[in-house]
Amino acid sequence: MAGVSDAASPTRPNILLVMTDQQRADFTAAAGFGLDTMPFVDALAAGGTRWRRAYTSSPACVPARTSLLTGRFPSAHRVRQNSNAAHAYYDQDLLDVLRAAGYRLQFAGKPHMHPGPADFDDYRGDYFHTAGPAGRADGEQTRFERWLDELDHGVSQVPTPFPLRVQLPYRIVDDAVEMLDLARASSASAQPVFTWVSFPEPHNPYQVPAPYFDLFAEGDVPPRRAGPAAATAKGGDYEWLRRLIEAKRPGYDAEHQRYRSNYCGMLRLLDDQIARLVEHARDVLAGETVIVFLSDHGDYAGEYGLQRKGAGMPECLLRIPLVVTGAGPTQERDEFVSIVDVLPTLCELAGVPIPAGVQGRSLLPLLAGAPAPPTEFASIYAESGVGGLPYQLTEHPPLHFRYDGATFDELNRVTQSGQTKMVRDGDYKLLIDSTGRGELYDLSVDPMELSNRFADPDLAETREQLLIRLLTWDARLADDLPRGTYSVKRAPHNWFTAGP
Repeated sequence: MAGVSDAASPTRPNILLVMTDQQRADFTAAAGFGLDTMPFVDALAAGGTRWRRAYTSSPACVPARTSLLTGRFPSAHRVRQNSNAAHAYYDQDLLDVLRAAGYRLQFAGKPHMHPGPADFDDYRGDYFHTAGPAGRADGEQTRFERWLDELDHGVSQVPTPFPLRVQLPYRIVDDAVEMLDLARASSASAQPVFTWVSFPEPHNPYQVPAPYFDLFAEGDVPPRRAGPAAATAKGGDYEWLRRLIEAKRPGYDAEHQRYRSNYCGMLRLLDDQIARLVEHARDVLAGETVIVFLSDHGDYAGEYGLQRKGAGMPECLLRIPLVVTGAGPTQERDEFVSIVDVLPTLCELAGVPIPAGVQGRSLLPLLAGAPAPPTEFASIYAESGVGGLPYQLTEHPPLHFRYDGATFDELNRVTQSGQTKMVRDGDYKLLIDSTGRGELYDLSVDPMELSNRFADPDLAETREQLLIRLLTWDARLADDLPRGTYSVKRAPHNWFTAGP
């Protein structure tokens, strides 16, 4: 198995971290989806560990990515919206840890995070959802980026009229290949390499060129489980967002099957580029390589009559794919794990201590096939919101975009105002917001969370148990930074319960 127990060992594995943006966990064949959207990634999973119940820390890009880098939840790292990455609060992040362990640090793709070019040895960032790095695009790439802008984060009804080579994932892999070649050619070629490749897709705008556009026909894509009436039934932020989109783009939901079809095509395009990346990394990197594949959060993909993300904490936004290969036997695991667990796992993989303030737990013993402690991974926690109070359905506060016109942004101050905390334990899911409103769902019979049973007397005992579980998580996640005079006792692997 890759990994070391001695921090002075020179045999640390290379680490290839592959991240997508806004990818649902349930849209691949291995996850039970009716279409084979990502055969290469599913094959990776079949050769390593696939986590069936992995969760983001928050259904928003920068808060989730900051959790990946710091091993902390948003209320601790303090990045609770996409606009304040620079305010991340932590002792050491993933780059600090790996640099101190002797790794060469490489990044290609969409950053949306607090580190910048100076924090890496090789940096090919500055990609975003409609553009690559300024000054590096040729004429055809520039025309493609202009076409993406004109889509206005919408759904293309036609195949993208540009070749595959201009697509951002293709260009990002080109950059990553060049970086890997630089690492091989380096005078320190025996140095372990950490390569983070971050794709902007399958985030909106939803577009894909031939042959991917026709690969998953609209009529073949499995139907959604809940339409616009579900947003009305849930009310609150769901209904607010649904009304806003309908006012800006009347009848937009009629395209939901094309949206889902494009989304599936984008996944296959990504899969092909991930295959190109992984095969090249395996060819050029010396020694063992551990591959971690995950996303930052999910996508409605038409559920609730919504697009993108922005309201609530449904499973389609919270659950993420998580695959690790090269660090243990082939297995599928059902423990509840989180994006915050990646940093401590990579720390132990590299044989270095888990930094102070880290709230995640190392998964390395589980990757090796060990049984999980009875309670440590029995539940999962996540949070959402930027603070303050939730806006009411009839309120229309100033936004950073106009209320009229087609353009909108799902992450606006309306749907993100307030704070909600979530805990899931088994089939039950509990949410409590900053006004004291509670939600309780039995996902075994209500996967779309439409029947709020918080006040149901038949679930009174379950509600009490979940409230205790949520309070336990809340107590556990009280921030122990900044460090003071007194030291705290830390359990192995950052587990709060004794393992077998």
